[in-house]
Amino acid sequence: MSAVPLPDLTTTDTVARHLALRLRRGDAIALQGPLGAGKTSFARALLRALGIKEDVPSPTFTLLQTYETPAFPIYHFDLYRLKNETELDEIGWDEALACGVALIEWPEHALRRMPSDLLTLHFTFDEKNRRMVALEPCGTWVKRAENLK
Repeated sequence: MSAVPLPDLTTTDTVARHLALRLRRGDAIALQGPLGAGKTSFARALLRALGIKEDVPSPTFTLLQTYETPAFPIYHFDLYRLKNETELDEIGWDEALACGVALIEWPEHALRRMPSDLLTLHFTFDEKNRRMVALEPCGTWVKRAENLK
């Protein structure tokens, strides 16, 4: 799993556009990494690539923000404040995974509920404190994520 540098928002937008072309109903994208590593910035870039023009607030306090695209709804989860995995039922977790695309920040708060078809983007910092992202595809994502950079 090699990391790709994300030195600026233009590069983040490019990676997000490439990913947007591969998305389909039922997909789950896990955005994992420490605070400030670029998870929400990437989610915003991906939503813009899918045609969302409205403001994209971080769902830290609401746990979920929903957006409509012509192809499918997008469910942007931020599980940082999740107390236990049963709370996922209250915010429409299963529906999101069944009928839309789920963008999941802080996926480690719901590991037992993650689908087997999952693309995890690991956001990190390199030794010079620059943002990086590494892709970890599982299930059908192994083939679909080829050449995604």
